[in-house]
Amino acid sequence: MKVLDVTEFYSQRGGGVRSHLTLKGHILCQWGHDHVVVAPGPTDETVLIERESFERNRQRTGALPGYVEGASSSTQTSATTAGSAKVIRIGGRALPYDPTYHLLWRMDKVRAIVRRERPDILEINSPYVAAASALACPRTDFGVRTFLWHADFIDTYLRVMLERRASSRAADVLLEPLWALVRRIGGGCDATICGARWQVDKLTQHGVPRVVHVPFGVDKAVFNPRGRDEAARQALLASFEGAPTPTNETRLVVAIGRFAWEKRWDVVLDAYLRLAKRVPTRLVCFGDGPERAAMQARVAGRTDIRFEGFLTDRPALASALASADLLLHSCPFETFGLGVAEAVAAGCPVVVPDEGGAAELAFGGSSVRYRALDPEACAAAAIALLGRDPAQVRDAALAAVGRIASVEDQFRQTLALYEDLLSRRARTA
Repeated sequence: MKVLDVTEFYSQRGGGVRSHLTLKGHILCQWGHDHVVVAPGPTDETVLIERESFERNRQRTGALPGYVEGASSSTQTSATTAGSAKVIRIGGRALPYDPTYHLLWRMDKVRAIVRRERPDILEINSPYVAAASALACPRTDFGVRTFLWHADFIDTYLRVMLERRASSRAADVLLEPLWALVRRIGGGCDATICGARWQVDKLTQHGVPRVVHVPFGVDKAVFNPRGRDEAARQALLASFEGAPTPTNETRLVVAIGRFAWEKRWDVVLDAYLRLAKRVPTRLVCFGDGPERAAMQARVAGRTDIRFEGFLTDRPALASALASADLLLHSCPFETFGLGVAEAVAAGCPVVVPDEGGAAELAFGGSSVRYRALDPEACAAAAIALLGRDPAQVRDAALAAVGRIASVEDQFRQTLALYEDLLSRRARTA
């Protein structure tokens, strides 16, 4: 099977969509399928992902599964079978807010690539030019077309701005043309895929047809409780320049995500400042983005807060998450919350808002939900969780690991959906 993903959400540095598509290419290639990503970049470029790079990653992280008993024929693999993976970049201008993203504007090039590649699956990963380009491709150039709902671009940005100036009912009226656009994209696809149930419900309520729930998964070969390292934890606690020497009571708090407005890092920082007045703590922020300077200015002079930037060493990030006492999260708009899922898979207790995809990742006694966008409530939730019996929290965190799907689970379910759609298409052709 050949799968072609077209997207605008593809940073030069990282990000959730790029991480998703990288893992997708990795696994599909190992399972004998071909994967193509079409995305904007600084220049026109095609990058072939060599099988050797997959093999190195398998040796480093503990190998993706080969033969899967009971799986369909298309998901079976062997040591000698592998597909191919490549990324085709289409040159475009850097976007002003975050120059690591680029503009996808050459619809003609997208259509030409689809015509040349003739994929079995043409998947839309963003609702703008990528969607327009894919919907303009004739059915003779691909098998089935799907739409992966990565981000709620309507309510995340526009509704928030509109409701500052108008009522919710007025915002509904003003935003209806955009929901009509989403319905049009979904109507042109054989399925719309969502990673979280709350987004399935929202899209269905807005009249989007054929919405399917496929939970996103985590690379559990990397993100797992085995990464917990007390020596590394103590070294991280002691690495805060100018901060007092940590004691046995000092707690390690982490936060992860893109430094952008919609992630609402202000809630994390303001909640942490309240938490630090009650509990001896250190905060490590993993990520980068256009709001980094503003975030650093917000807590200027604090010696108990570190900004680690975007960490490309995934095992090191996994070890930090597994070794932390708590993860603080603040974005109520995410369609899934991959960083939170990775933390839960690593056995890290989490404090998350009661709205958005992260709310679905709060399981049992190792998590607390708080009223979204309320720093005081966030701090109170963190204090409450840190006040629980550590052994019970640890046991609950280990139990929660099993509630997170693996990437193998995710893409096995995705392939089964693709096969079903292709079978239906063949019957009606």
